[in-house]
Amino acid sequence: MVSSNSILRAGCLYAVGPLHGLTFMDKGKFLLAARRFRRGYRTEYIISLDADDLSQGSNAYMGKLRSDFLGTHFTIYDSRPPYDGAKASSGRVSRRFASKRISPQVPAGNFEIGQVAYKFNLLKSRGPRRMHSTLLCSEGETTTENDLNKSANATKSASSSIVLKNKAPRWHEHLQCWCLNFHGRVTVASVKNFQLVAAADPSQPGAAVEEETVLLQFGKVGDDLFTMDYREPLSAFQAFAICLTSFGTKLACE
Repeated sequence: MVSSNSILRAGCLYAVGPLHGLTFMDKGKFLLAARRFRRGYRTEYIISLDADDLSQGSNAYMGKLRSDFLGTHFTIYDSRPPYDGAKASSGRVSRRFASKRISPQVPAGNFEIGQVAYKFNLLKSRGPRRMHSTLLCSEGETTTENDLNKSANATKSASSSIVLKNKAPRWHEHLQCWCLNFHGRVTVASVKNFQLVAAADPSQPGAAVEEETVLLQFGKVGDDLFTMDYREPLSAFQAFAICLTSFGTKLACE
């Protein structure tokens, strides 16, 4: 699904279905599904390899996304440990002996691997949403379909963190709107549209020069249809989880 001038290596389709269900497809082939649930004053998205089985006890369970009360701060959990010796974030850890991707020796739980936050805009100043994300990324991690099905026998032995922020759009005087160059991948204006780049590391020389390589972009192309493009070091699961955060009303942000 990537056009010849696309700035990102991987291209995927992201469709919104009924009952707050969301499906992630690549070239027409199903990859991931998610469904939204209310947990008290919080919202959770369960992410699964099976669109018909979205429960944490399922063999297809990949992880989940949890929001705060305002819907402006999200935590991403993976069912696999991000590195050797990682501890699950909750005590509800299960063993799935029948799973094709979890061995009997590797417990399946909820391991925190990232945070996504939206900056407050209480004064309702003109401008798009502003995002900030911190993720654990395994060294040498691939972002292909094989990443979704590989065995957890090879748990991540080394990981590093990456900080992402939304690429600032430019104000277009003629159109009177904020604009980003999606290279033809996004065709409908929406507050959900975004591009994420690596945030500059102040500890490194030349950090003042902002990194402009887009690692993840997401945007609307139809009433219930979006495109999602991502590149390393993000995995398909991480990219999908980040894009899920764009759904839902954020009264304190816009």
